Amino acid sequence: MVREILVYPDPILRKKSKDVISFDEELHRLLDDMNETMMAKEGVGLAAIQIGVGLNVLIINLPVEDELSEDNGKQLPENLIEAINPKITHKDGELVFNEGCLSVPGYHGEVKRANSVIVEYFNRYGEKQTMECEGFLAVAWQHEMEHLTGHLFIENLPFLKRKKFEKEWKKRKKK
Repeated sequence: MVREILVYPDPILRKKSKDVISFDEELHRLLDDMNETMMAKEGVGLAAIQIGVGLNVLIINLPVEDELSEDNGKQLPENLIEAINPKITHKDGELVFNEGCLSVPGYHGEVKRANSVIVEYFNRYGEKQTMECEGFLAVAWQHEMEHLTGHLFIENLPFLKRKKFEKEWKKRKKK
């Protein structure tokens, strides 16, 4: 089921999510709904809090980036990452990435992130997983995990760009 995505400045987006305790059918339904919602909204990642569920759950599915592949640009089901109670255990390097967010529609901004991360998390069945990644996938992990702590990518913008964003956002919301 496609769910409504909360939009900035909804106060629920500022809440810190709690760890999942039960890896049950309810969690599986949440994950399925999150995937349907993310795909319907053409996103590459979604945290549960963005649909109003305060649990440490996120999903990521990056489009294939291989110009020689017939799947180039597609998000394949087998590439879906479902992460429960994720923790970044290591960060390295630095890159600046132009990010957007389903909860801040229509806005993109350059954010400084670690270039590579190691993440530990559980899959939908409660099995522990570890993933090392870099580049776009590392950025996606960091972006989605910020949602779980009640933060949005716009908070990482340089001061003047953040002020400009706030001004433009207020103007847009009045229309």
